[in-house]
Amino acid sequence: MASPTESPRNLSTTHPWIMFLAHLFIILVAWTIFIKYLFPVAFAVASGEGWATWIYWDFWPVAHLWLAWALLARPAYTRALSIGMSLVEILIITTLFASFLADPEWSIWRTNWFVNKVFVLLAFVLVLGTALLRPENMKGR
Repeated sequence: MASPTESPRNLSTTHPWIMFLAHLFIILVAWTIFIKYLFPVAFAVASGEGWATWIYWDFWPVAHLWLAWALLARPAYTRALSIGMSLVEILIITTLFASFLADPEWSIWRTNWFVNKVFVLLAFVLVLGTALLRPENMKGR
């Protein structure tokens, strides 16, 4: 049996920047769940509307949590996942921004969405930059 210091899941061997990115994504997951699900449900219920009236359903928080886990656990596919997910998210968000900014609607819902996406975009730019410029930090265990 391996000792705790020999464990492949020993987080003390994770580069501090990668730890930061993983925790950034965990925070973004929590924030996204609040912005996209909890706040809209609370608003709808308080307004006497159906609980799902203001929810824009998607499962990106699950994908973001998977990336956070991968950054910490560093399976062999961590760098590929980081690059692939970053490219897809950056493409999707910039396309959505172009459409939104052509005719912006600054309601509470769209402003929440926009602010959330600015931070998600920044996080993925950081992950992509790290995966491309410092690939050794994402090396699988």
